[in-house]
Amino acid sequence: PDVASTPPFLCPLLSVRQALPWSVRPDVGRMTRGTPLPIKVMRFLSVCSGIEAASVAWEPLGWQASGFSEIEPFPCAVLAHHYPDVPNHGDMSLLPAKIKAGEVEAPDLLCGGTPCQAFSVAGLRQSLDDARGNLSLTFCEIANAIDSVRKTPAIIFWENVPGVLNTKDNDFGCFLGALAGEDDALIAPRGRWANAGFIDGPQRAVAWRSYDFPNAERARHAFRSRPREGLSENQTRTD
Repeated sequence: PDVASTPPFLCPLLSVRQALPWSVRPDVGRMTRGTPLPIKVMRFLSVCSGIEAASVAWEPLGWQASGFSEIEPFPCAVLAHHYPDVPNHGDMSLLPAKIKAGEVEAPDLLCGGTPCQAFSVAGLRQSLDDARGNLSLTFCEIANAIDSVRKTPAIIFWENVPGVLNTKDNDFGCFLGALAGEDDALIAPRGRWANAGFIDGPQRAVAWRSYDFPNAERARHAFRSRPREGLSENQTRTD
């Protein structure tokens, strides 16, 4: 397909399919003419891991976590219980140096949702004046460290709240500039970042999209299902 005529938020998906040799599942990875693809398992580094949604989503695809980065005691205990063979590297601010030194694997994909309290309308919105907000720029440093070690660029996947698009200090412009490899922060067209967009920087092409997830009541009904054996009509399936 013509990437230039494709909605911006689809470009990373197209790039992955066109450029990478991995199949979603090893038993179905074939090119259009039937030539078997080289089998290579996608490995990802998850930062701000929490109790690890990424692994839950991607393990069915055959992808493997190369490491976590979490410091809070309870999530750390959950990770250690469910993923005892995956190292938890702790403080994410230490990762760039460790990756460059070869102490932490430079994976195929970096993912994470850095703390949202600095950007959320539910918080004080101190943005980059909040140490938690600055972790968004640390995320970019980790991405750069990974690519400095790898022969091919890694895929970068970042998540945050919509409030990051309209902070007082243009944090999103700073984040985009750092991730794309620009020398300075990017300035939003017409003074406000749109809910979806695409930029092609000297280091990376970056696409973003804001999604409207259902509220709690809608989610409750969305996950409601007919009862299986042993469940009453009033119980909601969460599996």
